[in-house]
Amino acid sequence: MRSVVGLIAVVAAASLYLYSLSLYLPAAPRRRAHPVSESEHVDSAGSEQPPDRPEEHGRLKFPSDLEELRELAELLQFYKTEHTGYVLLLFCSAYLYKQSFAIPGSSFLNILAGAIFGPYQGLLLACLLTTVGSTMCYLLSQAFGKQYIMNLFPEKVSMLQRKVEDNQDCLFFFLLFLRFFPMTPNWFLNMSAPIVNIPITFFLCSVFIGLLPYNFICVQTGVMLSEVSSLDDLFSWDRLLQLLAIACMALLPGALIRHFSQRRLKLNDHSQNGIRSNKKVQ
Repeated sequence: MRSVVGLIAVVAAASLYLYSLSLYLPAAPRRRAHPVSESEHVDSAGSEQPPDRPEEHGRLKFPSDLEELRELAELLQFYKTEHTGYVLLLFCSAYLYKQSFAIPGSSFLNILAGAIFGPYQGLLLACLLTTVGSTMCYLLSQAFGKQYIMNLFPEKVSMLQRKVEDNQDCLFFFLLFLRFFPMTPNWFLNMSAPIVNIPITFFLCSVFIGLLPYNFICVQTGVMLSEVSSLDDLFSWDRLLQLLAIACMALLPGALIRHFSQRRLKLNDHSQNGIRSNKKVQ
């Protein structure tokens, strides 16, 4: 019971902090003034709406589709011109909130990182936040959730435990394989890692390296999302060649891992995703 109360307190405190951070926005940057006629100037002077606040001021929320993602990216890019520190703090806080509490949707935030911060800073930020957030989820599970996770997912936990024991001699390599080719979702692996006695050093290093291709694809998608203005731009030859290069670079590490795993890892003894195979024992 004490663990439930502790977890609820942590979630409530983090939610209150994130809500307060998104609620109290700094003053929006001023847009460049356009030359207007005298009558238009008089009309705008009589308006009660402040000229330096964007219309999208109250629409800060986690995006649920690409349209909302694009609108949020435009809004944060607008704020970033004069409030870079605030945008960075807000983005990092939202990302860590999702990762720490195993909330789906990190792919949208990876895309947003590319759209706001560019290909290099966005990729570095996504990799660091993925690692830190997953490690925080690991620690929260270790402190509060061990018994509950075992009760909710007994078959999945026991399957992962067997795999970890079978691959103790190459555990780090096995963890990399799980990140490249997930036999179980990343959020579940983050929560169950302390239960099956995966060392935290192996865990965080495998997250940083293993999710690098995935983060790379998402960030590059965000960069293109911020650059294209129509479908014609998206399907140009330059953009298609760029997409092909991104896919090749992202698939190469996975192909190497799969090649070496066939000789070193023990993966076929038990079921995947908690479902036993139907192979007959001869």
